[in-house]
Amino acid sequence: MTNWFTFLLGVAIVIFTGGSVVRTLVMTRQARSRLTLPVDILIRRLMSTIARRFHNYLRRDTIQSWAAPLMIVGALATWLISFLIGYTLMLHGAVGLQLGSSFREAGSSLFTLGFASSDREQLSIIDFIAAATGPITIGLMISYLPTLYSSFNRREVEVALLKSRAGEPNWGPEILARFAALGSDPKRLTELWNTWERWAADVSESHTTYSVLIYTRSARPMRNWLIALLSVMDAAALSLVLRPNDRQVASRMLLRQGIECIRDLAVVTHIKYEAEPATGTPIQLTKEEFIEAVDMLVASGYELQQDAEAAWPFFSDWRMMYEPIFYELAKRIDAVPAKWSGPRVPPTKPIPPFRPRYVIDNADGSLAFPNSVRKPPILPPNKRLG
Repeated sequence: MTNWFTFLLGVAIVIFTGGSVVRTLVMTRQARSRLTLPVDILIRRLMSTIARRFHNYLRRDTIQSWAAPLMIVGALATWLISFLIGYTLMLHGAVGLQLGSSFREAGSSLFTLGFASSDREQLSIIDFIAAATGPITIGLMISYLPTLYSSFNRREVEVALLKSRAGEPNWGPEILARFAALGSDPKRLTELWNTWERWAADVSESHTTYSVLIYTRSARPMRNWLIALLSVMDAAALSLVLRPNDRQVASRMLLRQGIECIRDLAVVTHIKYEAEPATGTPIQLTKEEFIEAVDMLVASGYELQQDAEAAWPFFSDWRMMYEPIFYELAKRIDAVPAKWSGPRVPPTKPIPPFRPRYVIDNADGSLAFPNSVRKPPILPPNKRLG
């Protein structure tokens, strides 16, 4: 005897789950699935709870690196289990088949095992649909992963290139300091701003469509895409306020695109922000930290057109547009605690960017090592290689 309530409930579960699959794996716009969202939140909170038991950031980074892969596997498992429940209810409600037998037949069809089936015509139709659902869902997930990793690789290339320009973890003033110390052409900075403007647009599109990328960590613990964007935007803002007489269209475009990017990510991660903060709104970065960084820039050979005292109000106004979102998101994903990147849980001392212990200042371009670096011992002739 047909139980229409059970049957229709199963149909509703199958349709709802199918919509979740399409919304996540097929649609090319921001559309979060209500079915997999609780699983994502559970996995992220579990990883964060475990990671926050350790004060050592390297240990926390290792634990947090499991969050994104588990979210992907968890989504696939949630869909398959939901389909299994839906088809079980449909089989059970269609002709009153025993619940255990319905579960066995639904699993046999969904996973294309084919060891259990009934001769009833209406059940055969359900079995055929279930048999198509399983492979389609798994196939869409398989095709989804290359797209995901392609976006990840595009993101990480520019982040990796930033290491030689700003050290790791990245820090905005360090970018300008290294360019000044090497006497680089200002056009190189313009190229950097243009590259990162396009990078921010790419991340805005990919990370809102595939939100799991937000929690996908870099291959190295001292490297993080969010900190990289923050450091480049800070460097662009510093360049604007410390050299206001220069024509800096590229840096302004980068800052505008960067603000759009981080605000798009705020919508995805449900971070509240003030769309139009009032001029002079206080920021968390202190004036003393700013002045200290400017002094470091001057010592590195960076030429100022405006001193730190005069530049601070303008820098503060730029940073208030993006600092709150960056700080909150960095805390949520437990990004590497770089300088000027906000607090972490548990509190972690900011890590300054690593600086190479060699200099290239010889006329022939060879490496010169400071006296503080211990040189490798010279082996006797009879113990030298070759």
